[in-house]
Amino acid sequence: MLYLIIAVLCSVLVSVLLKVLRQRHIDIRQTIVAGYPVAFLLTGLLLKPDTSAISELGSAWGIILALGILLPLVFVILGRAIAAVGIIATDAAQRLSLIIPIVAAFILFGEVLTTQRVVGIALGFLALAALIYRPQQVAGQTNGGAAGADIDKQAHADTSVHNHHTATHTKTLIPSAVWLLGVWLGYGVIDILFKQVAKQGAAFPLTLFISFGLAGLLLLIYLLMQRVRWQRPALLAGLLLGVLNMGNIYAYIKAHQSLAGSPSIVFTGMNVGVIALATLVGVVVFKESLNKVNMMGLALAMACVLVLFLG
Repeated sequence: MLYLIIAVLCSVLVSVLLKVLRQRHIDIRQTIVAGYPVAFLLTGLLLKPDTSAISELGSAWGIILALGILLPLVFVILGRAIAAVGIIATDAAQRLSLIIPIVAAFILFGEVLTTQRVVGIALGFLALAALIYRPQQVAGQTNGGAAGADIDKQAHADTSVHNHHTATHTKTLIPSAVWLLGVWLGYGVIDILFKQVAKQGAAFPLTLFISFGLAGLLLLIYLLMQRVRWQRPALLAGLLLGVLNMGNIYAYIKAHQSLAGSPSIVFTGMNVGVIALATLVGVVVFKESLNKVNMMGLALAMACVLVLFLG
C-alpha cells in the first residue's frame, strides 16, 4: 500500500509542478527536456533493462519511435491543460484515458464487449463532457483567472476582462476543451502503445529506457532548432520532474508486484486516489473553482473507474 500512496503523490506532484511553472511563466518544454536524462538514468538504475535484447525489438521500433514523440508532447499538452482548466479537471481527464485502451481492446483486438464495460465507457464520456463544461459567465474568471493569464496574456493584464467576457469566452473555451481532450487522447494512445510493445515480446524496462532517451533527444533537437533562450529555473525544475516522473512509474510497478493478487485494487486505488488528491490540492492550494457540472463530472469519473475495474 505504501508504494501505491507514493505513486499517487508523485503523479499529483507532477501536475502541481507544471502548474507552478506556468504561473511563473517558465518554459516547461525546457523543464521536460531536462527531466528526461534523470528519468533515463533512474530507469537504468532501478529497473535494470536488459540492453542486450535491443536487437530483438524488431517491429517494436516503430512503436518506440511513436512513444519518443508522444511522451514529451503529452507533457506539454498536460501543462497547457493545467493552465487552462486547472489540476482537478486535467488529472481527471488523464485518469479517464483508460477508456481508450479498453475501447481499442474491443475494436482492434477482438475482446468481448460486456454490459459492465459499456456502462463504464458511457460514464467516462459523460464525465469528460462534464469536466470540459465551462459556463459563459465564469469563463474569464476560472481558476482565479489563471486560464486567461496563460492562454491570453492580454486577458491577464486587463483587469476589466469580465466586461468583455463574451470575447474571452470564445478564446478560452475552445483551447480549454482541446487541451483537456489532448491529455485524454495522448495518455490513452501511449497506454495502447505500451501494451502493444509488451505483446510483441519487448521487455517493459527496456522499452521505457529507450523511449525516455529518445524522447529527451528529440525534444532537445527541437528546442535547439527553435534557438530557445535557456532558463536556469526551468532546467533545475527538470531534475525534480524527472525524479517525480520515474518515481510515479517505479512505485506503480512495485505496487502491482506487492499486490500481485489484487491488480484491480492497485488500478482503482491509483486512479481514484489521484482524482481525489488532485481535487483537494486544486481547491485548497490553488483555489480552483468547480461548477456543479464539473463536480458531477468528478463523481462520474470515479464511478467510471470503479465500474470498469471492480467488476
